[in-house]
Amino acid sequence: MPSSSNTTIVSRCTIYPDQKSSTIKALKLSVSDLPMLSCQYIQKGVLLTYPPYSINDLITFLKHSLSVALSHFPALAGRLQTDPTGHVHIVCNDAGVDFIQAKARHLSIHTILSPTHVPECFKGFFAMDKTLSYSGHSKPLVAVQVTELKDGIFIGCTVNHAVTDGTSFWNFFNTFAEICKGSKKISKSPDFSRNTMLNSPAVLKFPPGGPKVTFSGDEPLRERIFHFSRDAILKLKLRANNSNFRSNSAEIFGKQSNDSWKIVNGESNGNNGLSNGEVDPLFLKNNETAEISSFQSLCAQLWRSVTRARKLSPSKMTTFRMAVNCRHRLEPRLDPYYFGNAIQSIPTVALAGKLLSKDLSFGADLLHKNVVAHVDGTVRKGIANWEKEPRLFPLGNLDGASITMGSSPRFPMYDNDFGWGRPLAVRSGRANKFDGKISAFPGRDGNGSVDLEVVLSPDTMTGLENDDEFMQYVSEIV
Repeated sequence: MPSSSNTTIVSRCTIYPDQKSSTIKALKLSVSDLPMLSCQYIQKGVLLTYPPYSINDLITFLKHSLSVALSHFPALAGRLQTDPTGHVHIVCNDAGVDFIQAKARHLSIHTILSPTHVPECFKGFFAMDKTLSYSGHSKPLVAVQVTELKDGIFIGCTVNHAVTDGTSFWNFFNTFAEICKGSKKISKSPDFSRNTMLNSPAVLKFPPGGPKVTFSGDEPLRERIFHFSRDAILKLKLRANNSNFRSNSAEIFGKQSNDSWKIVNGESNGNNGLSNGEVDPLFLKNNETAEISSFQSLCAQLWRSVTRARKLSPSKMTTFRMAVNCRHRLEPRLDPYYFGNAIQSIPTVALAGKLLSKDLSFGADLLHKNVVAHVDGTVRKGIANWEKEPRLFPLGNLDGASITMGSSPRFPMYDNDFGWGRPLAVRSGRANKFDGKISAFPGRDGNGSVDLEVVLSPDTMTGLENDDEFMQYVSEIV
């Protein structure tokens, strides 16, 4: 069998839903789905300790659980199809998904959880590498790869990005784990409705053979996980809000911080549906216009420090781009577990010189105001603008001065107990990575901690690691 990054493929098969799809025949791609057809498949997975039974038993359990999970998510076992009018649909035809068993027994958990870089081996733990979502017309929409390590297991899931965003991805992954653990009833059923503002008569036209990737993928890159404790992020928040809240007492501000972190930890009246892109930078309370949030403060610090590390001209315009969840921004709101993409991109711009000459609150306030302004009317305006000029989402960093923030610390990435304990770590594959691509994950220790998966050119990464303003907030991963 072939190998990839010292990972050997043991077997490959197709997994079908254990019950045929009957209620859902086809789902039309929305104005939020279609732009993602030029993006690569999402690749996310979890590192687990070795199970208390044989690898053969584990593979049997996982195959059965995946089959049951697909019955709850019939769209993922289908294929894309473009009709004669140019509209793209997910046809729920039970064509199945790929399941790959692999091994890399020379690797141990300790050796791959490096505190200073993400080893190349993780790229070999995912299937369908560099596959564009448009390929879902002929290829499976999902591939699950289970890689056996010396003392652990990595379960990598690859899903078509035109079919799911981060909310839908992690709902499926959580369901997969829930079933494997023995649950007879899933806790979060997906909503497959298409009678929303995102459903549109607009047609996105493609060149012969389909779209091409919008970034080269060939440039040298370095990748590292930076861990930020709850206390470190609250210190950043205090800095970012200092000029706005000088009159607040420490007691009042402390209460505000604790209230905000309740939302971070999923205590926000059930409205936790987010995007993959996929970040929701709010982390806000009801008075969200009043203060810069914890995550916006962290993003602002990253924006400053990466800009400084890039040694840009003061007159160079920089961009910090976030993809935000629209489920709770539209009126009426979408179901928190609406299946598909429900995201829009928010770019915030600033001159490099101005961003660096002012204090942290300057960039943080720009990010904050952009997020607060992204309400129902703004979402609808974005939809209308796209319908006038249907286009693909331009991933990449063409001007060398951009940062794209994806994923979200509020996604339930560690709520994936397959039957023998929570994940030790969450990692991603090679997909959709370029200089300036950042992904935000929850810290394993919880309590509002955040891990940033940072991808930069080697020189920029070295500059960031030597940036005292940034590194003072970074701590060891627990």
